[in-house]
This record gives sequence, C-alpha cells and structure tokens, in this order.
Amino acid sequence: MRFGKTVFVHSNLQGNIVKIRLIAISKTSQSYLTEGIDVFEGRIKRYLPFSFEELNTPKKWGTLPENKQKEEEGKLLLSKISSDDVIILLDERGKSYTSPDFANFLQKKMNSGAKSLAFVIGGAYGFSDDVYARASDKISLSKMTFSHQMVRLFAIEQIYRGFSILNNEPYHHS
Repeated sequence: MRFGKTVFVHSNLQGNIVKIRLIAISKTSQSYLTEGIDVFEGRIKRYLPFSFEELNTPKKWGTLPENKQKEEEGKLLLSKISSDDVIILLDERGKSYTSPDFANFLQKKMNSGAKSLAFVIGGAYGFSDDVYARASDKISLSKMTFSHQMVRLFAIEQIYRGFSILNNEPYHHS
C-alpha cells in the first residue's frame, strides 16, 4: 500500500504478469543518471518485474563508421531479445504521447497478451535496419534531441509515471 491505495500488479489478459525491460547500448556514464535510474527502477518493481539492462560494447566500436557501428549494435541488441519480447524502440521518429496517453499505451500492450515489453534505447546513431524490422512500435519522448545517456532516465521515469497513472496515484498531476 502506498498513498493509502492498493498497488495493482499488472498482467495480460491471460493472467500472466507482464515483465518490462529497458535495454540500452553501453553503460550509463554519469553517476547522477545512475542514481535517478535506480530510484525509478525500485518504484517500478512495486508494480511488476522490471529490469534495466545495459549492453557492453567494445571500445573499438566507437571508431567504426556510423553504419557499421549501428550494424554491430543491432546484432548485439537482437541477441538479447527473446521471442516473448514486444520491442518498442525509443526513436526520434517515433510517435509522441502525453503521459496519460503513454499510460494507456502501456495498458493496451499488456492487454494484448504480451509476456514482456522491451523498451530499447540505441546508441548515438540510432538503430540498424534489422532492429527496426523486429520492432512493433517506435515512440519518441520529445521532438527535442537528447543524448542516449539522458534518455535512460527520461524513459524509466515515464514508465513509472505511466504505472502511477494506471494506479490512480498522486505522482502525476494533470
């Protein structure tokens, strides 16, 4: 119980608890981002299983041409994705949502029978064509451009905000 309200564990229509994954290329490099991510990760876990997964990339990839770097990162991402994952890319060309609309998006995805929702943050140059082909959705956090480091904190906060909205908790103020 929090704020005097029951916290609902979110499941799909088959009654299975949905897992949320946030997957990012490379490690988070700034401690202030890591601290914020840790706070929201703990909050999300009150609702359902959640994992934040950072994929290590070889330093030499930073010296590769843009297309080759995206290709290598794409292979790494796809190797970490299971057939149960519904892939949602955080992409500047994706659909924009208000926070309440994003909460509805989360609910619809969970109601669809998904076992796992995987939100994916690409590297500095975005995603390979193979990753785009595997994705079911693309969402944009803003029309503005953010570093792929900052997007981690913004994404995890919006996931938490979405569940707080679905649970009628006072975190979100309309």
